[in-house]
Amino acid sequence: MELPRRPEAVIFDLDGLLFDTEQLYQDAIMAAAVELGHDITPAIFHTMIGRPWAQTRAFLLEHYGNSFPVDALLATWHRHFAVIVETRLTVKPGVLELLDALDTLALPRGIATSSSHKTVQHHLGAHDLGGRFHQIVASGDYAAGKPAPDPYLLAAKRLNVDPVLCLALEDSHNGVRSAAAAGMMTIMVPDLLEATDEIRSLCTLVVRDLHMVRGLVLAAR
Repeated sequence: MELPRRPEAVIFDLDGLLFDTEQLYQDAIMAAAVELGHDITPAIFHTMIGRPWAQTRAFLLEHYGNSFPVDALLATWHRHFAVIVETRLTVKPGVLELLDALDTLALPRGIATSSSHKTVQHHLGAHDLGGRFHQIVASGDYAAGKPAPDPYLLAAKRLNVDPVLCLALEDSHNGVRSAAAAGMMTIMVPDLLEATDEIRSLCTLVVRDLHMVRGLVLAAR
């Protein structure tokens, strides 16, 4: 198992890749749904992973009907998540070691996420990681969110690196689709979603954690 070439930049997803937050989002939305008298199952939540809110909102209205209180759900979801994240936010295994390796190799790195800049800064600040990334692309920075390539293309542009020479790290299916459409080497590190045959066909590799990514980057020529 090896990379076809050493990347000239590395671009990270945020939720489920750098931070173990997808389970927190799932717990929060299920609690919010119960509070509002509705039921959202893990399977429904899994279809939302990696989608910007506009797509998720449209999906929920299509699935539950136009009378579904989608905006109230969002507000209640955010309220539950804000409480949960203050005590349960953790970095994923291998994050710090991979960042240290990228420092050693002097490789620039960025973040391309569907989350807001406020959320990114909160999570990075909570673990003193704010200075470890050179560029951050978040919701509001691009016209089309994942699975469109826009977030990754913009991150590469801001890093001044050809997308083909970038390594993208993702945990979601839509994230993989986005990075692959941008022409990047793409590694999936599964979190709540396992790789399907389609997703494997879009990935350079699928690995179990960021420790493995670190080894691959260090060994790449």
